[in-house]
Amino acid sequence: MRMRAILTVIRWGRRAREAGAAGLVLVVLATGGCDASRSGPPDDARLQVVASFYPLAEAARRVGGGCVEVVDLTPSGVEPHDVELAPDALEAIATADVVVYMGAGFQPAIEEGLDEASGLPVDALRGQPTLPAGDGAGVDPHVWLDPSRYAKVAESIAAALVAAGARPECAIDARTDAFRDELTLLDAELATGLERCDDEVIVTSHAAFAYLADAYGLRQEAIAGIEPESEPDARRMAELREMLVREGVSTVFTEELVAPDVAETLASEVGARTAVLRTIETDPEGGDYASAMRENLRVLRDALGCA
Repeated sequence: MRMRAILTVIRWGRRAREAGAAGLVLVVLATGGCDASRSGPPDDARLQVVASFYPLAEAARRVGGGCVEVVDLTPSGVEPHDVELAPDALEAIATADVVVYMGAGFQPAIEEGLDEASGLPVDALRGQPTLPAGDGAGVDPHVWLDPSRYAKVAESIAAALVAAGARPECAIDARTDAFRDELTLLDAELATGLERCDDEVIVTSHAAFAYLADAYGLRQEAIAGIEPESEPDARRMAELREMLVREGVSTVFTEELVAPDVAETLASEVGARTAVLRTIETDPEGGDYASAMRENLRVLRDALGCA
């Protein structure tokens, strides 16, 4: 049976407050399953997968193909940290064959909802070579911004699908190999594109890009910590202004889901510009994970003066 649409209550956080929205917004999420044109088993034979946000849903679709029906609990354009679950969403978690989530408190409401899960829960951080959070509090969850680590996420989801009963004709291993090969090529493209750059510092709205920086020899300096809506104190802002001037940093990076006000103010104070560096936390409109990462590469090369 096709997994029903989910009525999810989204707390918009700062973006909603600045727009003057009331406290809660109701969003109806249609199922995020595979394209109906794809060949695959009947709907009632597909594994039901709930993914907590876009990168996990994308990986589940890529390795599961027509053998999975995937629901993404985070709608496009909504900050994943702010998702809260209505009863229908909790029921979907309870009845899914596989529930894929990002641990380390990335989406607290979803982790709490795992108590209802009867299927196989998969923490995408398990088994990953992780980095500490920038503020020293726990683990940084943003592993998908390094394609090589994202490939490990896909492998863990594939293993869960097999354990949940995916049939041999689903070719999970072959699909996973193909997706891993794509990510390997993307990783090489990023490495080559960022190999020879005049600068190595990326100043970001919040501490989401440590894995990207670690993979390609860059240094992240974040305005805010792991939580995107945390406010930097005056001391941190002064340190960043001094560093921007001292190192001649030309660009302060904003994000697609975080209000740019603080970053824009910081940039204007030192004569720098701003550019959007994508966290890829929700469905990239008109593209996918790979195209969004290539856009990040283009923006980084321009900002860092790469040859």
